Amino acid sequence: MSEVNKAIASGSRVTLRYRMVLEDGTVADESGDEPLEFTVGDGTLIAGLESMMTGMRAGESATLLVTPEQGFGYRDTDNVHPMPREDFPEELPLTRGTVIGFTSPSGEEVPGMVLEADDESVQIDFNHPLAGHTLQFEVEVLAVE
Repeated sequence: MSEVNKAIASGSRVTLRYRMVLEDGTVADESGDEPLEFTVGDGTLIAGLESMMTGMRAGESATLLVTPEQGFGYRDTDNVHPMPREDFPEELPLTRGTVIGFTSPSGEEVPGMVLEADDESVQIDFNHPLAGHTLQFEVEVLAVE
C-alpha cells in the first residue's frame, strides 16, 4: 500500500517514471508506459541518483543532474584493450560501435564496444557506455512504500 507522505529512504520500495537525457539532448533511456519499481539500494539505479531522490515523496517530480562522479565514472584508457583479430569469428562484423559480449575470468558477462578493427587487431572498449557523461534524469515519483 502506498503512503503519500512517506519519503524515499534506504530500503524504500519506489515506483517512478523517469527519462535519462544525454548532454546533446538524446534520450538514452526512459520508463515508457510501464513505471519502474525498485528498492532503494538494490542496484537497480545508480547510487548517485538514489541519493538525490532521498526525501522525495509520491507526487513529486524533479530534474536531477548526475555527474560522472555520481554516475558511471570517467572513461579509463586502461579499459581499452587490443585483441587479435583471429580471436573473433570471421563472419562477426567488427565495425565501430558494435557491442560484443565477453566472459570475464570469473564467468561474468561483460560488454565491450569495438573502437576500431583491421586485419590484425581489434580495439575493444570495456568502459561503461555512459562513462564520462553528465546525465539529466527527469523523475516523477508515483509511490513510496
